[in-house]
Amino acid sequence: MLLALVAATCASLAFGPVHIPLGEVIDTLLGRQVPETSKQIIEVLRLPRTVEAIVVGAALGVAGALLQGALNNPLASPDVIGVTGGAGFGAMLVILLSPASVALLPLSALAFGLLAATLVFLIGFTGRGGGNITRIILAGIAIAALFSAATAGLMSAYPDRVPNAIFFLVGGLTSTGWDNLQTIWPYFAVGFVIAAFMIRPLDKLMLGDDVAASLGSRPRLIRLTAAFGAAILASAAAAIAGLLAFLGLLIPHLVRLLGGTNSHTYVIPVSALAGAALLTAADTMARTIAAPVEMPVGPFIVLLGVPLFLWLLRKAV
Repeated sequence: MLLALVAATCASLAFGPVHIPLGEVIDTLLGRQVPETSKQIIEVLRLPRTVEAIVVGAALGVAGALLQGALNNPLASPDVIGVTGGAGFGAMLVILLSPASVALLPLSALAFGLLAATLVFLIGFTGRGGGNITRIILAGIAIAALFSAATAGLMSAYPDRVPNAIFFLVGGLTSTGWDNLQTIWPYFAVGFVIAAFMIRPLDKLMLGDDVAASLGSRPRLIRLTAAFGAAILASAAAAIAGLLAFLGLLIPHLVRLLGGTNSHTYVIPVSALAGAALLTAADTMARTIAAPVEMPVGPFIVLLGVPLFLWLLRKAV
């Protein structure tokens, strides 16, 4: 996966509407003399976008691994805790109600993604039976449906502005420099740190709640902390790249099938590498296949990931 990420990164920096030889890419990164045009394309346009693809892909891969481990559900993804629905609603508020304030879109998507996850946590982890996996999943489905309905209502009220929202709803990266990452990076950092600390507790949780408790763990707290970390990562990813929740569902499955293990010591870090590699490769395809027109990256994730997943699934069966 590390080799795949390196290859995808090189391709992302070299390919596009203007092809730049790999030697010039390497010279630019090392600070050597290259043509000014190549230097500007790489440093101003492609490098920030490539870093965004790596960070967002890693975040979604780790978020999916955290949720599937915490909820003991192989179908868990950022959709389950309402992050996708909340982030979509936050983005639509800016795009449809205040197009002139588009710079606020990442913050609005992040805020409403975290709000949706918070509502799910409050419903799922409080009161009698709090922390029950089924209750958390049902709460997530309900909150996601609520925000999806609100988003649909907004789109129905402003149909003339809906085309401006398509790119975000399908999922895509833009070459806008480092601005988005400078705003959102603290949330990524917090999410990745939480994920690192959750590796061993999630491995204990795989043994069952009773066994985990006998080993000194607190299953309810582990689930809440892991889900919170996943919510932060998924919300931050949606704030930058739109709704790419499918990546969070797909990547952990791919990693488990490739490695033949459910250990989070393996699954979480490799999911980060696999998510980064897949999104970077898909984004390269999205901006080169119909250059100079840029396509949304969401469909290309499906195009790259699903055939590999089905092939591995068939071999595993």
